[in-house]
Amino acid sequence: MIHGNIVGIRESVLEDLEKLYDAQFERDMFLPDRLLNVLVKYTDMINREMLVYLGRDGEVLEIAIGNIGSIALPELHLRRNLDRLSGFRCIHTHPGGDARLSSVDLQALRLLRFDAMCAVGVQDGRCTGISAAFLGELEYDNFSIAMLGPVKPGRIPQEKWMHEIELAEDRVRKAIEKGGIVEEAEKVMLISTDSEDSLEELAGLAETAGAMVITRVIQNRQKPDPATYIGSGKAEELSLTCQAMEIDLAIFDDELTGAQQRNLENALGVRVIDRTALILDIFAQRAQSAEGKLQVELAQMKYRLPRLSGQGTVLSRLGGGIGTRGPGETQLEVDRRRIRKRIDDLERELKEIKQRRELRRARREKQGLTTVALVGYTNAGKSTLLNALAGSDVLVEDKLFATLDTVMRNVDLPENRSCLVVDTVGFIRKLPHQLVQAFRSTLEEAVFADLLVVVSDLSSPYYAQQRATVFEVLNDLGASDRPILEVLNKADAVKPDTVVEPADAILISARDGGGLETLKAEISRRIAAMRHRAELLIPYDRGNVLSLIHRQGQVLSEEYEADGTKVTCLMDAVLYQRVLGMLKERN
Repeated sequence: MIHGNIVGIRESVLEDLEKLYDAQFERDMFLPDRLLNVLVKYTDMINREMLVYLGRDGEVLEIAIGNIGSIALPELHLRRNLDRLSGFRCIHTHPGGDARLSSVDLQALRLLRFDAMCAVGVQDGRCTGISAAFLGELEYDNFSIAMLGPVKPGRIPQEKWMHEIELAEDRVRKAIEKGGIVEEAEKVMLISTDSEDSLEELAGLAETAGAMVITRVIQNRQKPDPATYIGSGKAEELSLTCQAMEIDLAIFDDELTGAQQRNLENALGVRVIDRTALILDIFAQRAQSAEGKLQVELAQMKYRLPRLSGQGTVLSRLGGGIGTRGPGETQLEVDRRRIRKRIDDLERELKEIKQRRELRRARREKQGLTTVALVGYTNAGKSTLLNALAGSDVLVEDKLFATLDTVMRNVDLPENRSCLVVDTVGFIRKLPHQLVQAFRSTLEEAVFADLLVVVSDLSSPYYAQQRATVFEVLNDLGASDRPILEVLNKADAVKPDTVVEPADAILISARDGGGLETLKAEISRRIAAMRHRAELLIPYDRGNVLSLIHRQGQVLSEEYEADGTKVTCLMDAVLYQRVLGMLKERN
């Protein structure tokens, strides 16, 4: 039987693949050439990821098609003992040609304790490379990973990699004997009525939260079912899947009502959360500053308030996994009155923080400091870019929402100029409105910045959609009229003939420094053109105009004359035209 996503694949292809179950491969070969050739051939033919479990006796135990994160049945059928390695190695292909192992691959190696995890890059009908990973020494109660490769086909050190399995087996045995605790994660099912793209992003969010994605489900509906969102029939079907795959948590790709969540938990027999709760959980894990923690708690309270009715069983769970963590988790059993009071207290505290932020912003403007905000989709490389520009050490991870708290660094520019560069929280599709409201004061750094540098990941297959999402969020924040400079990151990872949109965007690689000097020069040029010196006579009865100049411009000097205040200041073109218009209105 071929597991996974076999929709649209010809029966003749499936029959050919099933013949692998009858094949016998060399026991001393980590990845036999015959098996490698079959995997490359059919991966190129169907353009999908393929997976086989190869036992230590050279027998193919299971075959699956689709993303590794969605294949769970082989693990359930073949698992023998949690106190040792599984007894088989997982070999799977990457149709895009990337032979490197992903973070999902490594997480599966730890959780399922394969003998080894092997990735085969496939592109244009050929193998581009092979990588392998094995469980390493126990570090901080978790197994480290020993990674080898990528190597070219024909150069696999078969004997060495087979010996690594023996070493990994010995490491696991010793760790168990010492009572070492290995990494555990909730097994989750992802459910969406949107698209494969949206489901893929949800998988990235679940991985960031520390979950193990076992299976993914797309349910095509014209509109959500009011009671169960996916329909009672589909819910009943998925309840069997949850039992068979030992699912701990079901995550839905859209926001659920309290009634839908309750009905789904009853139908599926597992805990249910939605996309909003998942994002809130990630924010709860990553918030470091006092302001960030307050903002997360406020968002959690606003999310939970309308879901109090009839959810006593759900709300009595304290710290029970993804979706229940965070600064506000101890408030889960309070009634509506107490939650509303907590919301009022949080909003008051954040208002005070916002006022202090505005004072700091006013001081920067007085000092003539120019602020450049890095904005963009989550995981586009904004923090890496900030580190490259400023020589700083802001946390960089290949995970969604690695940066949550606003970070500022001074950056030197050509022609003896400098600016403050602000790294902001990343945007995402279906950004929960609770988060937008709670983080509005933080996101105002983008609204009031002198220049917005919109960073996009050019290597992402969803680049166009992500770029559109960023501009939608900027428009919602009221920042769409700010000066914008577009930067396309990870340009080194795309083909030379890739179409660049927009054409005037600056191509960079923040990781290796490519294009950074060009970017600095352009920022310097934009700053130079941003504000120009102006001398104006402001009548004494137009104090509102003078106040506007003080708020949004930079006043260099003031002289009081008979007809009004003579002001020498620096203003950008937009402010200058607005001031002139206000002065003309008087005449």
